[in-house]
Amino acid sequence: CFSRISADMKYQYQFHDIQLSLFRFTMKRLFSTSHSSVDSKEMKKFQLLAHKWWDEEGEYSALHSMNDIRVPFIRDTLLNMSSNYHLGNPLSGVKILDVGCGGGLLSEPLGRLGASVTGIDPLEDNIRTADQHKSFDPVLAKRIQYKSSSLEEIVEECMETFDVIVASEVVEHVADLEMFIRCCSQVLKPEGSLFITTINKTQLSYVLGIVVAEKIIGIVPEGTHEWEKFVPPEELKHLLESNGFSVKTVNGMLYNPLSGSWSWMESTSINYAMHAVKSGAQGQPSPTDALSEMESEQPLATAGTTM
Repeated sequence: CFSRISADMKYQYQFHDIQLSLFRFTMKRLFSTSHSSVDSKEMKKFQLLAHKWWDEEGEYSALHSMNDIRVPFIRDTLLNMSSNYHLGNPLSGVKILDVGCGGGLLSEPLGRLGASVTGIDPLEDNIRTADQHKSFDPVLAKRIQYKSSSLEEIVEECMETFDVIVASEVVEHVADLEMFIRCCSQVLKPEGSLFITTINKTQLSYVLGIVVAEKIIGIVPEGTHEWEKFVPPEELKHLLESNGFSVKTVNGMLYNPLSGSWSWMESTSINYAMHAVKSGAQGQPSPTDALSEMESEQPLATAGTTM
């Protein structure tokens, strides 16, 4: 009789443990789903184009040509914050996180400048494309690592790890912008730099960015953008300052579909680039000191309007 009672109690405990485990698993899934900056609808859009990242004449041609201004903007801003750098590898020693890296269009040129780059993207297809492309260059294969992950998923393991974060053409696609900025602050070192390029929320940006670009001339796949998710620079600046950043530069960007090229302009009514610096602990050295200690007398021309 006692052995039967003991066996029944054992099964009851085991059943209770299973129920508890299932409850914890369910709650974890619910929490992670409801507290994510990743928009599942946005992921579906980009999954269809994951294999086309490196087609310079295809859907991402405008992003390819954007490198002509965004890469020098990042490079020159960082170098102007430091008196020492290495000729040939000016960003040597700098740890960069490329958030929403896609197929690696921005990660690769930053890696060629000597930086140690970690590219993250929630779409595994994008990461496979990026990994495959970097494998053709042994130097880049050593300097760049890619990971299929959202930003918030790496926060715990990467607290104050990176000298620089780049989020280019990303914030207009996230589900929770405030969480995204907060996570950027958490993984960035004190006095580290955050670079963002995105689209302003104006009538002009709707006409040119959606009606013209997507529906008329088709330089961007239709449905890529939602005007409601565009971010005014004033709103982005407020979010950054609320999370411990100081905005240093805001500069307007203009794309010419006829020439397929980008240029800087004073107006931020369409596209714009922003550079912000995270506040640092007193007496803590700036991450730009990580740049290799070799001086150069080359003049640097940084695009942007200092605030």
